[in-house]
Amino acid sequence: MKFPRIFTLSVLLSLLAPAIAAGGPGLTVNAYGRSHVSLNGKWSAIPDLYDQGRRMEVYKNRTPQGNTDFYEYSFDTGCLRLDVPGDWNSQTPELKYYEGTVWYARPFEARAIPGRRSVLHFAGVSYRATVYLNGNEIASHEGSFTPFEVDVTDFLSSDGKNFLVVEANNRRTPDAIPAESFDWWNYGGITRDVLLLDLPERHVSDYTVRLAPGTSDIVEAEVVLSKPEGGVPVDVAIPSLKSKVTLTTDADGRATGRFRAKGLKLWAPGAPVLYDVVVASPADTVTERIGFRTLGVDGTKILVNGRPEFMRSISFHEEIPQRRGRACTMQDAVQLVGEAEALGVNMIRTAHYPQNEHIVRLAEERGILLWEEIPVWQGISFTDSATLAKAQRMMTEMITRDKNRCAVAFWSVANETRPSPERDRFVKALIDTVRALDSSRLVTAAFDNIGYDKKSGTFTGADNIPSLLDVVAVNKYMGWYAPWPLDPEKCVWDFASGKPLLISEFGGEALYGQSGSEDIASSWSEEYQERLYRDNLAMMSRIPNLAGISPWVLYDFRSPFRFHPLNQEGWNRKGLVGDRGDRKKAWHVMHDFYMSKKNGAQ
Repeated sequence: MKFPRIFTLSVLLSLLAPAIAAGGPGLTVNAYGRSHVSLNGKWSAIPDLYDQGRRMEVYKNRTPQGNTDFYEYSFDTGCLRLDVPGDWNSQTPELKYYEGTVWYARPFEARAIPGRRSVLHFAGVSYRATVYLNGNEIASHEGSFTPFEVDVTDFLSSDGKNFLVVEANNRRTPDAIPAESFDWWNYGGITRDVLLLDLPERHVSDYTVRLAPGTSDIVEAEVVLSKPEGGVPVDVAIPSLKSKVTLTTDADGRATGRFRAKGLKLWAPGAPVLYDVVVASPADTVTERIGFRTLGVDGTKILVNGRPEFMRSISFHEEIPQRRGRACTMQDAVQLVGEAEALGVNMIRTAHYPQNEHIVRLAEERGILLWEEIPVWQGISFTDSATLAKAQRMMTEMITRDKNRCAVAFWSVANETRPSPERDRFVKALIDTVRALDSSRLVTAAFDNIGYDKKSGTFTGADNIPSLLDVVAVNKYMGWYAPWPLDPEKCVWDFASGKPLLISEFGGEALYGQSGSEDIASSWSEEYQERLYRDNLAMMSRIPNLAGISPWVLYDFRSPFRFHPLNQEGWNRKGLVGDRGDRKKAWHVMHDFYMSKKNGAQ
């Protein structure tokens, strides 16, 4: 008898859990759930195209002390003021295309308190960040889409008056992730929230709460304290279920155990159930809403809570097209997730990078599964060991941040990377990293090297990586980048046989409101896009191992790749919704298809 392979909400194997806690990114799990002060708001800003700020030591914020003193910068008089969180590109016309350094600065009040630690938490800075406090360089980070933090207790001013400076740089380089060329806007700045956490000296720094493998009401918990200390009691409880366990830390400050949660209801797509989970040590108490579900594969089926679930998905960028800028607030998340929900999805692919926590948590609250990925997009420097190390760190930061989000079903390691020995080694190393950190979720990647083989009469492709994945995904733009070799309803697919296959991207461009022939791609018409969607859905219905679909993309989005002066104007027009929020004809095609799948049509 063949049994399905089942995964639980577990994020870390107990055996491998130290990978994050001991050698990981040093992140405080559930930062938003801790006592904190927001440092969002208006920050002073100095663009520094020629990178002179370090030489001038602008981070010291010096002021003239004598009649002959002067400095060629100022964070006060007449300085540019930028919103944080927010990108600089959309806030002032002069910075629309700017790539380089901007110095951000703001004062804040805080002083060191005995028995407490002050930690600066940055949810995201694009792309490189160097942090200075009271004239001291205290931290640096690379990567726009994952958080980082630094303990600033010992750098706080004794009088409580502090000056924080962030050097943000979004210059594209070959060794970056993504690299020099990518099909979305290169937004720069402090694009996500900045928090000053107030934590006990010995606080709960990390925890994972999940279902024990093979169970539906046994909760497994792992808690790590900020300092290694044995014999400390730690409680993990679900108060609404009157379920609780008391654990004891080992010499490393780690405690593990399990308890029965009688009456536990599972989180499911369209039926989200979340519980307040309380983790408490003698010095600290943390509460977080957490859901519980199982996840697995059985042949070509994806299982959620033991039942097959067809992935009705959509992708979107972390961008509000009407504002021409990054999505960064809960209000922005409501717009993006709400429009996806209206389409009829049960999953969102947060392409091509980890999106902000507002989006992730809102999707979970609304019962929508998530596919998350880091921006290993097309032409990465696969031969560079330092680039691989960056990718592994980004993956670790993403998993650490979202490991308790039951909505996350997929970790994706790459998008549209072409086969080569160097690429294979790079991606395999990422797969190994993910599996070492999190055995509970499905590992996937999106491929675009699938073509029509005239000899066999099938769509197929050769690649070494799919055999290493739980679920295989394909980006294929039939009728747009690739002509139809035969009628869509006669197309036959033979790829990743025996595994679930997702069509992770398909589509074509249309300018909202533009009417034209459904047979001519260069019409950029809604009618052509509508026909393209119908044809692709007809083809996909014949794929034997199809487990889900995720069109590209929900909204039109900004991209310097797109040159056409009339139909694109710097926008990728593949959206089902235009840049002013209007739904195109193809939106209705996809909505009707998803409603039929939701109602049980095969």
